Amino acid sequence: MDWKKIRRAICGAAAAVAVCFTAAGMNTKPVYAADMGAVYGIFEHGVGWSAYHGDQTAERAGNGTYVTAIRASLSGQPEGVSGTLSYQVNLSGSGWLSWQENMAETGTIETGMPLEAIRMELTGQLKDHYDVYYSVFQNGSWTAPVKNGETAGTEGQGLRVDGIWVTVTEKDAAAPEGPKNGGIDPTRPMVALTFDDGPSKYTERILNSLEANGGRATFFMVGNRVASYASTVKRMADLGCETNSHTWAHTYLTNMSEGQILQSLNQTRDAIVAAGGNAPKGVRPPGGKINDASKAVLAKAGMPSIVWSVDTLDWKTRNAQKTIDTVLSQVKDGDIVLMHDLYEQSAIAAETLIPELTKRGYQLVTVSEMAELRGGMAAGHSYGHFR
Repeated sequence: MDWKKIRRAICGAAAAVAVCFTAAGMNTKPVYAADMGAVYGIFEHGVGWSAYHGDQTAERAGNGTYVTAIRASLSGQPEGVSGTLSYQVNLSGSGWLSWQENMAETGTIETGMPLEAIRMELTGQLKDHYDVYYSVFQNGSWTAPVKNGETAGTEGQGLRVDGIWVTVTEKDAAAPEGPKNGGIDPTRPMVALTFDDGPSKYTERILNSLEANGGRATFFMVGNRVASYASTVKRMADLGCETNSHTWAHTYLTNMSEGQILQSLNQTRDAIVAAGGNAPKGVRPPGGKINDASKAVLAKAGMPSIVWSVDTLDWKTRNAQKTIDTVLSQVKDGDIVLMHDLYEQSAIAAETLIPELTKRGYQLVTVSEMAELRGGMAAGHSYGHFR
């Protein structure tokens, strides 16, 4: 049962207020904010800080690296409800470090010593109404989720933490399943199909083909379109697709101030989460236009910029066969393919490309999945492929 949706239905417009009243009007209780969840990042040895990731995101270090520090906080915390997310790490050679909160860094970004285990807990009034569950990727697999101060990971046996996963749930709700192990073979070729400017009435056709062929894609959505296609956005997330940002109104980042960029990203994130999607892991700058100033803003927002290596020009040709021919003649392992789910001809092309690429041996993965296996992504940096 989706308790966040139930909260929205019960509290409606009152979700922005600190309390909901019972029918008798006598008692109050804290409102569970619709987008309440964890936000966190990892420091990858030799790479740097990852982008910030939202609740239930399985954040892994890239091949050849590992986690040496973390930072975390909460988003969507109800007004008037005290407490925060606290976290503690076991650093190899140093043992358990002191508890931290509010995005304070813990671990090391200098010595290269790996983390061996983590603990997390909620404080204040939050701990009476929520549980925090978390898992680490260690020794080739995700550990079973633990909660509320319990230890995730094995300390003292030379095992390192290679990823973390965190989620906040309603108090005493059913325990979440946690991140899934396996699914992608790092030795086989992979491609990230990406779709801009949606969602639209044609997006479901792309999702149908992905589901039928066991693939996933990344959708860079225009925020002001999301609410009209909420069920489509939820289905994206349910299928394991990535629900990313293409700004609120498709405005060039290079034409916006820092405040305008941050507002656009926040609005889009909130719309995606409210529709049932996951918080964006990256931003596609409209038109691919990005400069040093806008990269600096994305760094503050904890977001990487995702561009592309294969441009189908489907928005211009509006011709399915030309789109198919462009992809099949250019595609290579590690490519990020640019398409648009706003157009019917693009959906028609995708219905051919998805099974054909799969037949040719490509794994259809999300941008973040490919990045995790090939060096990771850092906030404020721009990525067009992962080879």
